[in-house]
Amino acid sequence: MGSLPPSRYLLRAKDLIDAQYAGELTVDQMAAAAMLSRAHFSRAFTRAFGETPHAYLQTRRLERAAALLRNTDYSVADVCVAVGLRSVGSFTTSFKRTYGLTPARYRASLPAAADRAMVPACVVRTFSRPAPDSRL
Repeated sequence: MGSLPPSRYLLRAKDLIDAQYAGELTVDQMAAAAMLSRAHFSRAFTRAFGETPHAYLQTRRLERAAALLRNTDYSVADVCVAVGLRSVGSFTTSFKRTYGLTPARYRASLPAAADRAMVPACVVRTFSRPAPDSRL
């Protein structure tokens, strides 16, 4: 395994999942990032982080989906695809298991994204500055 401790190798795989959750990640790709065999990687990941690589990937996807539902007006199907899932039915089931509400009800329980649109601080500062004094 080289000079890095095994946990460091596992963090590489975790970083890969965090960065590429929307893609079609396989356990083989995750194991390659950790420089471990597939079987050893799955066991080591589960032991180190308390969940399987697939469960961790699914959690990242659902967290991102919840953020998209809160902050955008994307349809549930578009959110599903944006986070790397293919089946809206499976997405809805997983989302409800995790958050206790279907994606549509989750969104309905929040103010509309347009009502909460955030304006960057630099824009606020630019447009809220007093007019320059022409006497200077």
